Amino acid sequence: MCDKLYDVGQDGFLDLAELKIMMEKLGAPQTHLSLKAMISEVDEDKDGKISFREFLLIYRKAKAGELTSESGLEQLARLTEISVEEVGVNGAKNFFEAKIEEQLKTNKFHDEIRQEQEERKRAEQEKIVRRAQFQQKAAIFNN
Repeated sequence: MCDKLYDVGQDGFLDLAELKIMMEKLGAPQTHLSLKAMISEVDEDKDGKISFREFLLIYRKAKAGELTSESGLEQLARLTEISVEEVGVNGAKNFFEAKIEEQLKTNKFHDEIRQEQEERKRAEQEKIVRRAQFQQKAAIFNN
């Protein structure tokens, strides 16, 4: 799973909007095209999102010198540098979660996005219920 705090959709991935928020909070805002390039550079399964495994790939690439100097991913790796060898993967995950939680405490935008997503989910559920009720009533007339 990717970072729980920036993963406002709580789907285990970072999408473009969530990556945008993350980079802004780290003090390295990116353009839309830069964000898309960042995702595409580590998006091994080509789903347009960054999984936790793909997120860790950023650091493997940084360590191997495979990231372009001053690219968005290079900035992300530099700003959040931690030695996985020293603290392990869980230690790194906890480090990122704590760092991001601290930064998001006052993030109204994050709360607004989550609220909008919850409202959309509620509306979709209501739509499904209404459709099922309509189909039940329609079935009476079709018999």
